[in-house]
Amino acid sequence: MKRTETLGHFELLVLLAALRLGDDAYGVSITQALEDAIGQETAVASVYAALQRLEAKGLVRTRLGDPTPARGGRAKRHVVVTAGGRRQAVASQRTLQRLWVGILEPESGLR
Repeated sequence: MKRTETLGHFELLVLLAALRLGDDAYGVSITQALEDAIGQETAVASVYAALQRLEAKGLVRTRLGDPTPARGGRAKRHVVVTAGGRRQAVASQRTLQRLWVGILEPESGLR
């Protein structure tokens, strides 16, 4: 990912969900993981759009699995987080940690 490109909030959430799911990451499982984490319904189409943006940035790649009878003969498109995607997730975590310093202190007024 180029330094001038930014990772949007939803893209970061999708990237983190894919990292958490590992080999089980695909559109529907990522959607379910997000819904569980944020407590609200998430459109599968939004997840697929974010995955396309992440793939264009080189942060994930996708591959088709084998067709399964349970899916009516359709294959799942599995998501694999690239090394660059892992680096971006860590960099985002560090940035957020730096920004949060002092915010949750008693004098900040936030709890």
